[in-house]
Formats: sequence, C-alpha cells, structure tokens
Amino acid sequence: MRLRKFLFALLGTATAAALVVGGVLTRGTWMPWLNKPQPTEPVVADHHAHDEPGRVRLTPQARGNLRLVAQPLTLQAYWRTIQMPGVVVEPPGQSDRVITSPVAATVQKIMAVPGDTLRPGDMLFTLRLISEYLQNSQTELYKTAQEVKFSQERQERMKDAYRNGTIPEATWKELQNQLDRQNANYRAHYQDLLARGLTPEQIAGVVEGKFVKEITVVAPRRSSDSRLLAGTGSVESSPETLDQSVLSFEVQELKVQVGEQVQAGQALCTLANHQSLLIEGRAFKQDAALLEKAAQRGWPIRAEFAEEAGDWPALETPLQIWHFANTMDPVSRTFPFYLSLTNHSRTFIKDGRTFLVWRFRPGQRMRLEIPVEQFTEVFVLPREAVVREGPEVFVFRQNGDFFERKPVHVLHEDRQNVVVANDGSIGVGLYVARNSAAALNRVLKAQASGGDEGHGHDHHGHSHDH
Repeated sequence: MRLRKFLFALLGTATAAALVVGGVLTRGTWMPWLNKPQPTEPVVADHHAHDEPGRVRLTPQARGNLRLVAQPLTLQAYWRTIQMPGVVVEPPGQSDRVITSPVAATVQKIMAVPGDTLRPGDMLFTLRLISEYLQNSQTELYKTAQEVKFSQERQERMKDAYRNGTIPEATWKELQNQLDRQNANYRAHYQDLLARGLTPEQIAGVVEGKFVKEITVVAPRRSSDSRLLAGTGSVESSPETLDQSVLSFEVQELKVQVGEQVQAGQALCTLANHQSLLIEGRAFKQDAALLEKAAQRGWPIRAEFAEEAGDWPALETPLQIWHFANTMDPVSRTFPFYLSLTNHSRTFIKDGRTFLVWRFRPGQRMRLEIPVEQFTEVFVLPREAVVREGPEVFVFRQNGDFFERKPVHVLHEDRQNVVVANDGSIGVGLYVARNSAAALNRVLKAQASGGDEGHGHDHHGHSHDH
C-alpha cells in the first residue's frame, strides 16, 4: 500500500511539473485570453493618422496656399562673389560729339532738335555764309581755275611751234613753270574750301562760277578707325527704316537758334551715341588682388541694375574687367576700375519721327558681383528653401504628400542663393521644396507641440468631444 501511494504521489508530482512547464512554454497563446476585456459597447476604430516626427503632410490646397514649388536637385558649379558699387559712364571722347560751324555764318534752318535720332549724313543745319575769307577763297579758286584753263590752252597752241624750234626752250619752260604754280594754287584753294565744310560737288560748282552762299552741316560718319568719328559726308537716310547696325546719333543738346550769327568753330549742337559705354566700379585697396585675379583669368562679372525695367535681351558678351585706374580717391579711399558695356536700343515712330530708346544710360547705378572662388559639384538653392535652428540648417524633401526635414551643410550663401554640400544628406534627383521652408518648419513645430490649445484636443492633438 505504501508503495502504491508513493507511486501515485510521484506520478501526480510529475504531471503537475509537466503542466507547469507546458504552461510556461505556451503562455503567449493563453495569456491574452485571460486579459481580454469584456466590452460594454461596440468599439469604434480611431482613423486619425499620427504623423511621424520630422515630417509634415500637406493637402493640395495647403500647397497651393503656400505656393509651394518642389524641384529635383541637380549638381552644378557656383561662384562665390564679392559685391561692389558701379555706375554707367561714357567713354571719354567717344560717346558725345560736338558739332561746330566750319565758317562764320548765320543759322538759316535747324533740321534736328533734341530727341531726334540721326544716322551719319543726316542734315542738321543750314548756314548762310557771311565769311569774307570763304568768299575770297571761292573767288581765288575760280580765278585760279580760269588761269589754269587759259595757260593750258596757250600751251596747247604753242606745242607745235615748240616742236619745230620756233619758240625757244626757255620760253617753253617759263610757260610750264607758270602752269605748275597755277595748279599748286588751285589745289591749295580746293583743300581750303574742303576743310571749310564744302563738299567736292560744291567746289566743282565754284570752279564753274557757281559760288556757294549756303552750306549744310550733317551728322558725322565713322572713320577707318571705328572708335573715332570723321568729318561730314553725304549718306542717304531713311528714318522710318533706321538700320541699327549703322552708328546712330541722338541730338542731345541744341546750342544755337535760327537767325543767330556764329563764328568758325562755334558749337552748334551736341550729338550722343551710347552704343559703347563703360561701367565704373569702385573698390578698396584690399580688394585689388581679387580684382586682378578676376581680370587675368577673364572671369565673367555679373551686374545687377537696380533701375532697369522692360523686356531686354541678355547681354551679348559677358562683362569683364577692362582696366584699372592707378589713382586713389583721397576722400573715399577707393580706386576705379572699368568694364566694357555694349548697349541695346529700340526705336519707335511718332508723328513721322523716329526716336531712340537706350537700355543703359550714363549715370545709371548697379551692383557688381565679382567672382573670387568657384564651388563645383554642389547643390544651389534659393534662400527661401532653407530654414535655420541654431547651428542646424534644414531643407524639406518631398515624399508624396509628406515633406521631410533634412539637415544639410551650407558651404556659402549670399543675398539670393545658398550653396549646399553634396555630402549624402540629400541626393541628386530628390525633390526639395524651393520656397516656404520657414512656413513648413512652423507647421512641423505646431504638429510636434500638439496643435492648437483650448479647443478640446487630447495629447495627440485630436478632438474627441462628442
């Protein structure tokens, strides 16, 4: 009996131990059944989606309200620049041209007034001659021309007699010398009248006895040196079909009136041509090395014109430093440097007259951006694409309807752009918000703090009031 009781006790102990071990091994299956609550009403599923930290979800309407623009990232090169003031100036001796009276005369007619656009050869003034010197020069030229004519006729008549030996050699040489002196006088009077403003056609008329009483002053033309302007000439002009490839003038200032008596060399008007201008920049002595480096390497310089308006084409050639001045301003302690500037122009016709509008004007101010260092293989973003929090700088990467905040390393920034390093924090092809980064960061902070308070929101920022 004792043996049987012992065996039953041993068997019960082994069974209990097996049940305990089995229960421990299978507790993941049966424990939830013990803890399952008994609902007293139907369970309503919570459909609120809690955003993850560091990301914000925007509806299409919200993106439209922010005018949010997202574009893919691309690697590019970027120049670090320094800014200097500049002003448009006229090249000395090239832009303005003073037109003077070639002789003493009275202004009979004015054919161009300030604002008119001219081409080389267009008529400016009609002058009535009152110069005794010019009248005498015409008389002397006519008399000399007649004497040359008579001497040539006499020589022609005596040619056969000279060949036959009837006329002595000395007489023939004296006749030839006389003709040479007359020809020399003729050329001298001819050149004098030409220098006084008479055209070859007018001088030819003087030789025939048609004296010039009036002369026409015309707009100058280019000489063989394209940087200089030569004297007057006769060029056909059609203002309605003004050729912009031809040097164009604008009457800038009128200095005489009809009926006014002028002397030789007196200014009649001032013409201006602003096709080629200069930009005068100002720099301090410590910037001279940077400017010299940019000039030697031909780095392009950007000019931001504060007063420019209108739809003008891009500059045909990049701006580059032309030369430096070797003097310092004792007041500002700066020295000037110059850049060549090719101007643009447009014309419009009103009341049958053509007017010229220049894009750049002397006195116009701008800001020059001088390149000093180049960044390669970087991301260039607008300043509105980044937001700062202490030492951290963030951009917002688009991922569907979400915008995720990503930290970036800023290499350089200026008034308009931020240069971001390609260090793996963001990559090529990823879409990044190009603006409204500050607004996105505010939304993100509001989301992290639980949203608006005082409107029945729980700690998740959701309203559960019924």
